[in-house]
Parts: sequence; C-alpha cells; structure tokens
Amino acid sequence: MKHYDCIAIGTGSAMNVVQGLLERNEGAEVAVVDKDEPGGICLTKACIPSKLLVYPAEVMRHVQEAPRHGIQAEIKGVDFQAIMERMRGTVSEESREIKKNLSQSEALDYYQGVAEFTGPYSMHVGDEQISGDMILLCPGSRPAIPDIEGLEETGYLTSDTLLELEECPESLIIIGGGYVAAEYGHFFSAMGSRVSILGRNPQFLPVEEPEVSAVARDKMAQYMDVTLNHEVIRVRSEDGGVRVTARDRGTGEEREMEAEKLLVAAGRAPNTDFLRADRAGLETDSAGWLVVNDQLQTSVKNVWAFGDGIGGHLYKHVANYESRVAYANAVLGHSMSVDYHAVPHAVFAWPEIAGVGMKEAEAAAEYGEENILIGFHPFEETARGEAMDAEDCFVKVILEESSERLLGAHIIGPQASILIQELITIMYTENQNPLPVVQGMHIHPALSEVVEQAFFNIMHKSDYEHLLGHMIPELFE
Repeated sequence: MKHYDCIAIGTGSAMNVVQGLLERNEGAEVAVVDKDEPGGICLTKACIPSKLLVYPAEVMRHVQEAPRHGIQAEIKGVDFQAIMERMRGTVSEESREIKKNLSQSEALDYYQGVAEFTGPYSMHVGDEQISGDMILLCPGSRPAIPDIEGLEETGYLTSDTLLELEECPESLIIIGGGYVAAEYGHFFSAMGSRVSILGRNPQFLPVEEPEVSAVARDKMAQYMDVTLNHEVIRVRSEDGGVRVTARDRGTGEEREMEAEKLLVAAGRAPNTDFLRADRAGLETDSAGWLVVNDQLQTSVKNVWAFGDGIGGHLYKHVANYESRVAYANAVLGHSMSVDYHAVPHAVFAWPEIAGVGMKEAEAAAEYGEENILIGFHPFEETARGEAMDAEDCFVKVILEESSERLLGAHIIGPQASILIQELITIMYTENQNPLPVVQGMHIHPALSEVVEQAFFNIMHKSDYEHLLGHMIPELFE
C-alpha cells in the first residue's frame, strides 16, 4: 500500500488545494484520483459545455428579434453538428491538457479510476491500495433521475448525455422547471426544436423571486411551452418517440404529450455512493450528501469535503470559494468558517436572470416586514434599456432599513449576470452599504444605470406589493 501526505478525490476545485499544498510543502507526497475525464464536472459536463451551447442560441435570439429594431435579417440555417462539435472539441482539448499535466507531473501521482474507502484513511483504486494522512473529497454530483414508470425502458437524455447528440431533435419534452430546463429549453428551441417543459413545482424556476419567475415564464413561453404543477407519472415509447403522461397536482386531471426526445432535468444527486463512505465512518445525510461542519471538515478528522459533494450551493464559484476555506483549514491549520451570506447565481436563458443574497420573504422573516425596504427599477425606464426594448425586465434590491445594509438583489433582463456583480461586491464589504452605488458615477446611457436607479426608487414592502399587484396581478390571485 502506497502512503501519501494527501489524497484528493476529484480534479475540479480540489486541485486548488492540491496546488497550494504543493507550493507550500515542496516534496509532499500527493495522489489525485478521478473516475471521470479530468477537469471536474464544470468543465466536462456542466458550466463550460452548456455555455458553449447557449451562446449560439443567444446569437439566434438577437437575429430573430432584429426586426423589432428595424433590421431585416435572415437565418439561412443552423449547423447543429458544428455547434456540438465546437463544444465537444473545446472541452476535450482542455480536459486532455489537464490529463497530460497530471500524468506527466513529478509532483503527484494521478489515478484514473473509482476510489472506494476501505477505512478512514485508506482506499483502493482499481488494483491499487493507497492511504493518506489528509483526504480531500470533491467528487461532484450527477443528474438526479426520478422514479417514473417506464422511464428506464423508454430511455431519456440528461444534461450529461445530451452533449453527445449529433442531430437536433425535432421535438423535446423536458421534465423539470429549474435552471437546466430553462437553459437547455432556450438552447434547443433556438436550434429549431419544439420544446415543452413539464415542471412539478407550481412556480417556474422555484428558487427565484416569484415576480422574477413570473416574468421569466411569460418571456420563455414565447418560444417554448411551459406547463407547471404537473407530476410526470408515466413514460412510454411510441412511434419512434416518447409519450409522457402527467397529472395536474391541483385538479388530478391527466394530460399526455409526445415528442421525439425526452430530457430529464430534475435536479442533482450526490456523487458519493461510489466512495463507500460508510467504511470510512463518514457521515452522510438522508440524500447521500457528505456532512461537514462550518470549516468543511467531515465527521472524520483530517478528511475534508467541499463542492457538489456536500450539497447546498451547487455552483463552481462556490466550490472554488470552499476550496480556499479548505486550504486555509486543512493545509494552513486555520479555523476559517464558510460564509454563504452572498452566494450569487445566474441563469443563462433568454432573458438572463441573476441573483445574490436573500429573497424578500427570507429577509422579512429574519428582520421583520416593517424593517425591509425594496428598491425597484424597470430596464425600459433607462435610456439603454429603452433602446434595447427590454420590456418587463427589472432590477430589485432588498435592504434592511435600520442598518441600510443590502441584503439581496435580483435581476431579470439583458446582461443580468454582469449587472449583478456591482451588487455582489457591495455585499462583500464590511457594512454592505450601497452608498458607493448611489454616489458613484454611472456611465450614461449605459445599462448599469438600471442598478443605480433601483436605489433611487426605494419603498416599503407593502408599497412594493401594491406595485406588483398592478404589474403582475397573477401573483396575488
């Protein structure tokens, strides 16, 4: 059995800690183990490939909307295979380079295979037996597959397997109403598919603010069918395609839908089962995610876990942040706690959505409704937003009145993933005070003015609800 100072499971964010360890402790014996192609879930199956696909869809939307701005443009065709090959080629090239560097490195041993614990600090990888003083667990996650009658027999796509498609399906049903459904619904519909989303939750994009979700649904319903509050109860093959039976969770009424392909986008599941965590005495929760304390240490001393393996915030930028905390504690011996008060996210659909920090209901529950202020401004009431015809899009900010702290922000509209950064930065200052946004010059007429203007249109929560009642009356029905 070969013994190491550190064993790292996963070649995504775990490598941040490995690199820091090797730089600090020259000569340290380190093993890196990954059962998949190197680079981590973000590079090989999630963030990077999906954005390489979504961008061509964004270009398509711009061309499709050009007539609204007096430009007559024509789309002569879509080379779906070329788009997919560019995505696969980019991902493969980066992954091959990582594999080359790992395989040729004299500073570490690279094992490509499944790692299974045989004890708290020992495991076997294929025919190899290894052990380590410190273990870093960053195994990623995988698509969750719901228990639906006929699903396995019929066959389906996931966010992993769709990356291998050679032809664009003529029609596609997506089970799920979250981020993956929104982004890939946007992509496939732009490529020419007839897309239908079947969401179990009554709210589209259920983790977003209700008014953001309402606008998103209305906007996205212009290019795909969105059906919510429906439970898929049965799937079967029919005429070379699939037939899906779903039940309305409110009325109990059943409906059937047909499509060439089926995409399951029902969330993520832990990738920890192959580890045999029980043999190491590692605690997992009821869903299988590794349990850690606020310093990212597992129930076993000197075994650390972060990224998708611990559940919670399944974003690459969070995994990178957690890797810095893990490095500080595991390598430097500090006692640094994780801080999730301002975790940002973005949905790269059409329109874009982005958010950070608390939602309105969370802020009201923690700080009291009477102590919550809402800032709101529509894109179309700025010069740039009007020029872009960004109808119904907006910025919403949430503040604590007594401290003037920014508690959260939510944006739906063009370049939301960029606009949110100004607010993320404010939330990482000591007092979270938005004064720099209010006092700082914003270029006129740039789109960033919509963020500034949200702070010039502050109101109490009750007044904001009155505003929403006129803007989106269905929220209060």
